[in-house]
Amino acid sequence: MKRSGSADLPLHYGYVPAWLAERMAKLGLAITEAILVEYGKAEVLRRLSDPFWFQSLGAVMGMDWHSSGITTSVMGALKRAINPHSKEFGIYICGGKGKHSRLTPQELVQVGNRTGLDGNYLVRCSKLSAKVDNTAIQDGFQLYTHNFIVSDEGQWAVVQQGMSNGSSTARRYHWHSPDLTSFVEEPHAFIYGKNQGNILNMVSRDALSARNAMMEISREEPNRMLQETQKLVIPAHHDVREKDVDLKRLGSVLWLAHEKKPADFAELLLLEGLGPRTLQSLALVSEVIYGAPSRFKDPARYSFAHGGKDGHPFPVLTKVYDETISVLQTAVHKAKIGESDKQQAIRKLTEIAQRAEKDFTPNANFDKVIEKERADSWKYGGRTVFGKAKPPIEQQLKLF
Repeated sequence: MKRSGSADLPLHYGYVPAWLAERMAKLGLAITEAILVEYGKAEVLRRLSDPFWFQSLGAVMGMDWHSSGITTSVMGALKRAINPHSKEFGIYICGGKGKHSRLTPQELVQVGNRTGLDGNYLVRCSKLSAKVDNTAIQDGFQLYTHNFIVSDEGQWAVVQQGMSNGSSTARRYHWHSPDLTSFVEEPHAFIYGKNQGNILNMVSRDALSARNAMMEISREEPNRMLQETQKLVIPAHHDVREKDVDLKRLGSVLWLAHEKKPADFAELLLLEGLGPRTLQSLALVSEVIYGAPSRFKDPARYSFAHGGKDGHPFPVLTKVYDETISVLQTAVHKAKIGESDKQQAIRKLTEIAQRAEKDFTPNANFDKVIEKERADSWKYGGRTVFGKAKPPIEQQLKLF
């Protein structure tokens, strides 16, 4: 089997407050629906199997851009939002963290009963992907979360994560069924990751004699997989730094939102009335929906849509978040009844920003951009897990 990618993340023991969890579910649902309308269910699975896109999705949803918490929080939000619409969407999300991961086989059998798919085969795929990452490759990470996402057409993706207490990091593994050729093919061409010491790899070429000995005893071939194709390594620092972001891409979005008005672009007249701050967020969300895979190499950039729950790069802008959700929901609803003008206008946001990149030279001070976002966050309902954002001292004095 071919793993589609993996990501190394700093461990993070924070929590997701209810005010953010509810918004994450709504935005996740709106983004998923937009992708379904535009590209279909196979594209949803492909994107979930891309570690860079997944990290970007978590950042645009207001999660800490760099932490392990993105995995369980994003998948939890998507499961809550999508599964009530599974029959309509043709997508089912099974499993989860801890005890919920152990319910995956039962849930997959139920999916099989509803869709006519072979539930036992899906269970086998689920178990094999977990066995490979947890047992066949013993790299110091023990799985504690496993999500199996399957369409009613039989394609599936896996998003699962392991923890290493020794290095205080987590490793997320992504799988995609179209890459499946056989469970007994040649093992990885490579696995990237920080050296954690001796590793037991029973799917290595050098382990052939050991595998043969085991096969004589068990008369069963070991689970094996092909190369992983993408590796995302997230730095340990919590704050968003200039080196984490493609300034040319971020700068063109800021230019679009704050220097130009929608009225300046005939293509964006349907979005007229949105403030520049919502336009900035919507442009980044638009790229998550319509952007090419190469656009997601700097996931930290997407935290400039709505902020992060721990205040990095700035507090979550709840008013902007809500307006973004509303615009997306309206666009998706209209597209479903054949009125796609507003959805196309949202798509134009990322196209215009990308065109601007070609001749764009970043000149804004990165730290000052963050400083301004933080100073203004109270105007947009800024919140973190520590409380609501307050105006700067000088602004508070003016208010009184």
